[in-house]
Amino acid sequence: MPVSAENVRSLQPYDIRVLMAVERLMRRYRWVPLDVLRQTTRFSESEVRYRLGRLMAMDMVKSSTVPYEGYQLVFAGYDTLALHTLTRRGTIRALGPLIGEGKEAVVYEALGFGPVVLKFHRVGQRSFQTARRSRGYMPDGGHFPWVFASTSSAKREFEALERLVDEIRVPVPLDQNRNVVVMSLIEGTTINRCTLPDPAESFEQVLGFVETAFRLGVIHGDLSEFNIMFDGEECWVIDWPQWVEADHPNGEEILAHDVANVLNHFEKKYGLSCPLEDAMARVIG
Repeated sequence: MPVSAENVRSLQPYDIRVLMAVERLMRRYRWVPLDVLRQTTRFSESEVRYRLGRLMAMDMVKSSTVPYEGYQLVFAGYDTLALHTLTRRGTIRALGPLIGEGKEAVVYEALGFGPVVLKFHRVGQRSFQTARRSRGYMPDGGHFPWVFASTSSAKREFEALERLVDEIRVPVPLDQNRNVVVMSLIEGTTINRCTLPDPAESFEQVLGFVETAFRLGVIHGDLSEFNIMFDGEECWVIDWPQWVEADHPNGEEILAHDVANVLNHFEKKYGLSCPLEDAMARVIG
C-alpha cells in the first residue's frame, strides 16, 4: 500500500504515542493486549480505543480477537514512525512521488537538503521465512515480528553503502531509521530499460565495480540488469540488502551467479561475450 503523506500529517501526538507503544510491545507480544497497551500509554481505555480506531482507519494498525483482543503494527504504521523520526531529525522535509516498487521495497522521491530517495524496505510475510533461513543477519528462532525484519534489511543495505560509497558508484547513504534508508537520488534508469551508447565500456565499469566490492569484502548477492543504473554517462549499482561478506561459505557461488547475470545480459542484448571463468578470474584476482 502506498505511503500516504496526508495520513502522516494528520496524526496527533497521542496517535504517535500509541503507535510507538505498539511497536515497543510487539517485541514481547505477537498481538499486543489492549490492557497492556493501556497501562503502557497511561491512557484511559476509551482514549486508547479512540486512537486505535483512528490508526486502523488509516491502515497503520490491525487487530485480532483470537486468542484475545490484541493489536499489531502493519507497514503503513511502521513507515509512519520512520518518517516521523526522519522529519524530526531534519533529514527530510517533504515526501514526493512513488518512483519504484519491487518485491521487498518501495522507493519514493523526497526533499531533504535537496532531492533524495527514500527506500522503504518491506520484507514480505511470505519471504520472511526464506530470508530467515538464507540471510545471516536474521535471528534463527524465537519471537521476531516479521515487520521488524525490514529494519534488519535496511540496516544491512545502509552498511554496504557506507562501506562502498567512496570506492564505487553507489547511492550516497544519508540516514536510516527503522525500515527506511535515505540516499542520494540518481537520475537515470536501469540498464534493462535503456540502450547503452558504449556497451563494452559499461560492461568493464560494472565488472570493475564487482571486483572492487569483492576486494572490500562485499558481494552484492542479487546483481542483475535490474539493479544497475545508467545516468547517461556512468553506471551505478543499487539494491544492496542481500549482500554477503566475501568470506561467506557460499561466497564464490554467489559471486559467480552475480557475474553470470551481468555476462548474460550483455551477451543477449549487445552480443558481448566473455567466458565466466575469465570474468571470475579477474574479479577474484
